[in-house]
Amino acid sequence: MSETPTSEPRTRWWQGRDIRIIFALWAVFTVLGVIFALIVPHRLMGTPASNTMIEVERTFTVFSVAAAPVAAVVWALALFSLYRWRRRGDWTPQDPDGPPVRGHGWSTGLWMFGSSALCLFLLIWGLAALTSVDSPANASTPMVVDVTGQQWVWTFTYPDNGNVESDQLYLPINRPVVFEVTSNDVIHSFWVPEMGIKVDANPGSTTTTQTTPDRLGTYHVKCAELCGLLHADMETNAHVVTTQAFDAWAASQGAS
Repeated sequence: MSETPTSEPRTRWWQGRDIRIIFALWAVFTVLGVIFALIVPHRLMGTPASNTMIEVERTFTVFSVAAAPVAAVVWALALFSLYRWRRRGDWTPQDPDGPPVRGHGWSTGLWMFGSSALCLFLLIWGLAALTSVDSPANASTPMVVDVTGQQWVWTFTYPDNGNVESDQLYLPINRPVVFEVTSNDVIHSFWVPEMGIKVDANPGSTTTTQTTPDRLGTYHVKCAELCGLLHADMETNAHVVTTQAFDAWAASQGAS
C-alpha cells in the first residue's frame, strides 16, 4: 500500500526571508528617523523667542516623527533592492524585465489605510496649530506695530506711542503684539525667524500677524521674498526689552 505524500506547509508571503530583512531595515530606519526628528530640527532653528516659535518647533517635530516610518519604507526597499537584486559579474539576464504585478489587495489596502490615517492626523494637528498661532492676542490691549517694507529697508511705526518711526523693531517682553504689514513698492515678506512669524508685505493691502515675545535679546528681521537687487541686504534687528526700557526708548523717539 503506497503512502500518500505529505505536502509541505505553505509559507505565507510575510514569512519570506526577503520580507523579514526589509521589515528589519524598516524598523531600524524608523527608530533612527524618530530620534533624528526629536533631537535635530528644533536645535537647528535656534532659541525660540516667542510662544509662536515654540508652537512652530513642536509642529515641525511632530510632522518629522510622523514622516519617519514612511521615509523608512522607501529607504529599506531601496537599500535592499540595491544589495539583493543588483546584477553581478558579466551575467546578462535573458529577460530584462520581471513579471508584471497588477496589485496586491491586502498590502494596497494597508497602505491606503495607513496613509489616510497619517494624513488625517497631520491635517487635524496642523489646523489646531494654525488656529492657536493665528488666534487674536489675549491681552486686553495688545500693542500694534505698523510694518512697511520698501526697497530695501523696513520701517516700524507705533500708533500707540505717537506714531514714532524706527528702522529697528523694539518690543516689550511678554506683551502681545499685532503687526500690520504692507509695502510701498513690490512684494516683500516680513520674517522674524526666532519669533516664528512670516507674512507677505503686499503693496496696496495690509496683512496681519501676531505673537508674544517672551525672551529678552536682539533677533533678526529679514525679507523672505525676492524683491530686487539688494534683497539680501534687507535686514534689521528686533530688540525685545523690558517694559521700562521700551517706554524709555519710545520717549527718546518723541512719543507722547
